[in-house]
Amino acid sequence: SAALHVDLCKATNSTDALQYLLQFARKPVEAESVEGVVRILLEHYYKETDTSVRLKIASLLGLLSKTQGFRPDCIVDDIINTLCNEKSHQVLAQLLDTLLVVGTELPDSPAVRQRLVQVSCKHLSDTYFGVRNKCLQLLGCVGTWKDTLGLLRDVQSIISDYFGDQDPRVRTAALKAMACRLLSDDYEQVRSAAVQMVWVLSQLYPESIVPIPSSNEEIRLVDDAFGKISHMVSDGSWMVRVQAAKTLGSMLQVSPHFLEQTLDKKLMSDLRRKRTAHERAKELFASGEFSSGRKWADDAPKEKLDTNTVNLIASGACGAFVHGLEDEMFEVRIAAVEALCQLARSSPTFAEKCLDFLVDMFNDEIEEVRLQSIHVLRQISTHITLREDQLDTVLAVLEDSSRDIREALHELLCYTNVSTKECIQLALLELLKNLNKYPTDRNSVWKCLKFLGSRHPTLVLPLVPELLSTHPYFDTPEPDMDDPAYIAVLVLVFNAAKSCPTMPALFSDHTFRHYAYLRDSLSHLVPPLRLPGRKQVLGLDPVDSGSASGSVESAQLFLQQSLNRISTIQNLEAPGAQDLLNFTIRDVQRLGHLQTQLSGAADFCATYLRCQLLLMKALQEKLWNMAVPLCLKQNVTATAAARQILEETYKLEFLYGGLENRQIATIHHVRLQAKALQLILSARTRQGLDPLISSCEKFLQEIEAFQRSFLTELPHLHDSFVDKLLELKPRISACSSVELVKILQTTLRQSGLLQLRLPEQIHRATATIIEPTGESDNPLRFTSGLVVALDIDATLEHVQDPQNTVKVQVLYPDGQSHVIHPKPGDFRKPGADRHRLITQVYLSHTAWTEPSQIEVRLLLSYSSASSSLSSSKHLGWSDSSDGLQSPEAVVEGTIPFSKPVKVFIMPKPARR
Repeated sequence: SAALHVDLCKATNSTDALQYLLQFARKPVEAESVEGVVRILLEHYYKETDTSVRLKIASLLGLLSKTQGFRPDCIVDDIINTLCNEKSHQVLAQLLDTLLVVGTELPDSPAVRQRLVQVSCKHLSDTYFGVRNKCLQLLGCVGTWKDTLGLLRDVQSIISDYFGDQDPRVRTAALKAMACRLLSDDYEQVRSAAVQMVWVLSQLYPESIVPIPSSNEEIRLVDDAFGKISHMVSDGSWMVRVQAAKTLGSMLQVSPHFLEQTLDKKLMSDLRRKRTAHERAKELFASGEFSSGRKWADDAPKEKLDTNTVNLIASGACGAFVHGLEDEMFEVRIAAVEALCQLARSSPTFAEKCLDFLVDMFNDEIEEVRLQSIHVLRQISTHITLREDQLDTVLAVLEDSSRDIREALHELLCYTNVSTKECIQLALLELLKNLNKYPTDRNSVWKCLKFLGSRHPTLVLPLVPELLSTHPYFDTPEPDMDDPAYIAVLVLVFNAAKSCPTMPALFSDHTFRHYAYLRDSLSHLVPPLRLPGRKQVLGLDPVDSGSASGSVESAQLFLQQSLNRISTIQNLEAPGAQDLLNFTIRDVQRLGHLQTQLSGAADFCATYLRCQLLLMKALQEKLWNMAVPLCLKQNVTATAAARQILEETYKLEFLYGGLENRQIATIHHVRLQAKALQLILSARTRQGLDPLISSCEKFLQEIEAFQRSFLTELPHLHDSFVDKLLELKPRISACSSVELVKILQTTLRQSGLLQLRLPEQIHRATATIIEPTGESDNPLRFTSGLVVALDIDATLEHVQDPQNTVKVQVLYPDGQSHVIHPKPGDFRKPGADRHRLITQVYLSHTAWTEPSQIEVRLLLSYSSASSSLSSSKHLGWSDSSDGLQSPEAVVEGTIPFSKPVKVFIMPKPARR
């Protein structure tokens, strides 16, 4: 507070004062100092004539009120006094906003509540809309507190007076303060806020019973709200229609007959008030006569019924989803499709009834709507079974030119149930047409047929003779195994045979041979089968889920025991310790191959242990006991080991997901050891003190950065390299560079191995290149100096933010390397933690005398600032005004995370 007072006293004009206030806003304030700072600010507030400075002070008062550990009831009177004397409308609005913050921090003070209501009512008549807005927000805040029933009735009556305010922004604020009946307001933001508030009330009190106006009927509040929001799907503003459609999707507690009414534009009898048979008979008896039949309609009802008074839902709300799906704006259609999905997932009967509407959306003119409709049908596929006419409409989409649409439909067919064998035959025929027209869809079509066969074995069985072209008496020609269409048929049949033991009896001899070939070449598509009359079982039965979970648990236990065994390494001599590390790395790697669920954790542990092994080899006694000129070769080896450890630590940090703060601290600890090793080696080989002094200063800064970033993890780093350095911190801060190097060398060799603790789940970022396959011997020919496009199709697993991190690298035979950044639109997300990259890479080179191979691989780029600085963000490490960065230098690089694929190319010389 004293420093702030001095700064404000130094200000010669309002601009200087504003600059000092802006600088002060960036600094943290302790809870004990808040009241003193507030007094200083208020003192300057009373003296200040400039509006912008008073506005900033009012804003700072609200920010200071939020300080943890500070109770702002001591400054309420001061803020209210400044409010009474203020003439500027904008400053008034900001002071009211500060009172709103104060009131939020003091919800249990009746005296404060009473003062806030009085202040709000006093300024509600202000001519500036911003002041009225803040007053209404303040009144709405009072209504959310406990024990305010006495105030609530007065508050509601006050707010309701402002529903007809001339300024639409004030009407919006009034609606947000209390739910109202402004769904028919002429301003779209008011109607939008009304929809939101009606939904909030329906979620808070869904089972409350509300009366229907001009009627004796009563319905649940959630049903009434559903009807009112359904009516807004026909609103004049497309933005309100989008919000209304999205809101309907989240109202899962609505009654089934209200839900079904959204699919029919005519009012159903379920939602119309009907008289009982007793009431009708009583009226007939009271009339005194029965119909003679001589007059037309002489027994018709005598009363004139007003449909709006007896309907349980407004007629305008009928068929809300029909209106939404037929809307002229594609945003509304997408919102309606998504809402149908949410409601259908929670109601199987509703899913069946909305199936026809969703299938019709497959013919929409906008690709995004078609794609979303396919995704929605995929999500509710467990509740539905497609009829033949519906399947025909669905399969027509396979003609679409968009690859995304076709692959989404293949994904849908994987999880869809069909009703007859004719449906299977129709689906197979259309998929084979798709395969013929778009050969690049091969893998997607095969995968689709795999699931289609495994889900419908009884429907595939009667089609087997026709599909395999077998005959009971005559031998048929053996099909070509290079034909993708024949492979597609076999994938369908073999997956159906897994659940149908009678099917293999229909296979011919060459089918068994083809099965053995496909089982080896396409094992992910062809399941293991027990074939009759065969001694060799071409596969093992998959284990059940119980034994699988048990094996995973035992594998996790083995992994943890392997890591615990490493803790005994301190008691072993150097050769024995290195052997133990080598054997443990081997065991952990084999475990990752056997248990795919633990492959990420196993790779992570193996990489960490490899870093420790490299460090141990670099710190062998023989190297450090010899004179520098006699161990130049060992110095080179140790330098390479330090560089490799650094590379491995960046892999550990950025290639694996699911890491906790303790694992990140362990990785940074190993990185710090590698940097210390580099510093020691450079001091042994370099001449001159200036470079050494600079390197030592940077290393001390990195120790300080580590301490600040991982302050909570330091107790877990007992007896580690960093722990010992922090104990010697006063000494190393004051010593010379040569002495610091000696201390680092001694500490590094004496520090123990830091044990790794595994988190719950670790995932390794992986990439698989599907296209190009690298199997073709035909070179890709193009004229030298020009470009040729190479299609890239790859799947990415567990990659965070692939649009900014994934790159494509092309290595040419002459050593040239090109790195290409794919466009954000080239990435798709077919599922959780899965991405798909479909892009084109343009190749160019000078003329070659013969074809040669290039290598294509995917790289994962990283920046150390994205992790180390984010962990230090709350500690104040940021870019300073003079351009210097944080103590830890930002390191950027790339990590190969896919197997390289080789492609033959042949640049031809240009014709003259």
